[in-house]
Amino acid sequence: MLSYPYLKRGKMSLDSKIKEQLNQYLTKIENPVVLDAYIDDQSSSNSMLDLLEELSGMSNKVSLNVHKDSDERTPSFNVNKPNEVSGIQFAGIPMGHEFTSLVLALLQVGGYPVKISDEQIEQIKNIKGQFNFETYISLSCHNCPDVVQALNVLSLLNPGISHCMIDGALFQNEINDKKIMSVPTIHLNGKEFGQGRMDLEEIINKIDITAFDKAAEKLSTMKPFDMLIVGGGPAGASAAVYAARKGIRTGLVAERFGGQVMDTLGIENFISVRATEGPKLVAALEEHVKEYDVDIINLQKAKKLSKKENSHYELELESGGRLQSKSIIIATGARWKELGVPGEKEFKGKGVAYCPHCDGPLFKGKNVAVVGGGNSGIEAAIDLAGIVGHVTVLEFAPELKADQVLVDRVKTLKNVDVLMNVQTNEIYGGDKVTHIKFIDRASKEEKQLDIEGIFIQIGLVPNTDWVNGMIELSKYGEIQINDHGATSLPGVFAAGDVTTVPYKQIIIAMGEGSKAALGAFDFLIRN
Repeated sequence: MLSYPYLKRGKMSLDSKIKEQLNQYLTKIENPVVLDAYIDDQSSSNSMLDLLEELSGMSNKVSLNVHKDSDERTPSFNVNKPNEVSGIQFAGIPMGHEFTSLVLALLQVGGYPVKISDEQIEQIKNIKGQFNFETYISLSCHNCPDVVQALNVLSLLNPGISHCMIDGALFQNEINDKKIMSVPTIHLNGKEFGQGRMDLEEIINKIDITAFDKAAEKLSTMKPFDMLIVGGGPAGASAAVYAARKGIRTGLVAERFGGQVMDTLGIENFISVRATEGPKLVAALEEHVKEYDVDIINLQKAKKLSKKENSHYELELESGGRLQSKSIIIATGARWKELGVPGEKEFKGKGVAYCPHCDGPLFKGKNVAVVGGGNSGIEAAIDLAGIVGHVTVLEFAPELKADQVLVDRVKTLKNVDVLMNVQTNEIYGGDKVTHIKFIDRASKEEKQLDIEGIFIQIGLVPNTDWVNGMIELSKYGEIQINDHGATSLPGVFAAGDVTTVPYKQIIIAMGEGSKAALGAFDFLIRN
């Protein structure tokens, strides 16, 4: 894995470890690559130029052209072939998580093959129209590189597509003018296209107007499965591996492979792995599943489950596609719980946020609130304290619910206030959030807090809307299961955060997924 470049004595520099790794990567460049840099007199331009000069000096296949007083954003640079525009641009200095995006752009423009299917390559090349993408990112965002790298691939393969990565920290005027309050935020031809993590397949399906109908038609012609897993998080991935190892026809359908784990930054309690990050764990899960004969059907949301006359279950998808299976494992996980107060939906992405790691840098020096005093809320406050001007934590209960070590830590931070026994009841603003109102539950007094951002960290809600009324649920909307993972519906099993199993943890979800697969297999051989 690549290390990250860093600033040293005011000059951008690469350490010896990354130089050694880069030398190995850059030998894979087959064709000449030209870096066209656009600079001004700012220190950020000098830092970017330091990085590009060092990169170009490491390979005789990479050359550097420097342009000053141009109409391009500064600092920025394009990664091109000689006398040919690739459409790939970086506005800012791609350090941190984006350094991998830069290295991949160098390799791919230099002739190193992109790692996608021939079918996808052909689909991308056949997309008609002019698509000018801009992605606003923060260098601490772990979801942003997925978007940047996907759009760079599109730009490389289709001359009608271009893409510019824009570091929001360096282009604050654009961030403010366009009222961007979360990352990644993608603009297409000057208008907002999407927010949050999107992979290549998802982006293709949004711009290729024929893709949705083709996918639904293709799915409906698939042969029935022996076991169909609905959900691609840790529970679903584990169930798929255990099912496929039994030699039965296995399918996995997911709205997003990886689920909530994709939005998790630090993971330090996954036994045998001292520390990792959500996206890395998801990549390993997907790689493991793909080693087996599993049909992975991504970007498809479950709509309805019904029983057919042939004893098969039929899963209807939002796209219109239909899949049949002899047994079903539901592993659809959970989603961020919303406050449900006026203003929350209206200001989502305009000050209301759910990922402090991703969106925190956009609130540098500003006053923000965190709603929730559990582990996630207090961890968010600690992380944000090093970036923003001031953090106010609002907790509904009379005491904090976080682990004591986190409570002790947050109490040492001078720019963090904690308010307990308060109820947030409304979010206000104009173009973006300006303040919230809350009630002191003891005195019943309504108060106002002036802020520019609010991070909601109040837990999760199970994704069971689509089976409500068909399967027995708990009062919290979780699927009731027995000790084999079986639900109230014969042949239908469930696993992970969507169920009543206590302690919503990645490692527990994996164990529950394998248990559900074994339970479903036992059902199949007995019926």
